[in-house]
Amino acid sequence: MSEPVPAMTVTLEWDSALEFTGQAGKHEVGIDGKTYSAPSPMQYVALGVTGCMGVDIVHILQKGRHQVRSLRAAFTGERSPVEPKRFTKIALRFTLGTDATPEQVARAIQLSREKYCSAMSSLREDIEIETGFTIE
Repeated sequence: MSEPVPAMTVTLEWDSALEFTGQAGKHEVGIDGKTYSAPSPMQYVALGVTGCMGVDIVHILQKGRHQVRSLRAAFTGERSPVEPKRFTKIALRFTLGTDATPEQVARAIQLSREKYCSAMSSLREDIEIETGFTIE
């Protein structure tokens, strides 16, 4: 039986205009609905999904005793033209410096996407999601 995961708590305080300060644990971040002074909430969603999968991929490959020298990721998200303007299609492209084979990298991406990435799993199931990778 797995241990319960503690509830996540963040706080948010309005600063001015559409600008806010968020607090997550000891980390303070800006949020700006117009992206003048900080990323927008949707940019944070994109960073969250991309970061979550990046962490998973590195962790999975390292657990498999593969060397990971580098990982870069690019997220492209298409959004609905009508409110709530959610993501309708996401493309993630990973570039890795690793000794892992293409099959091992593809499997790490698949495991992240289908099993481990909680940020990805928190998105609606009808979003078309495409992933790809390059090994340097």
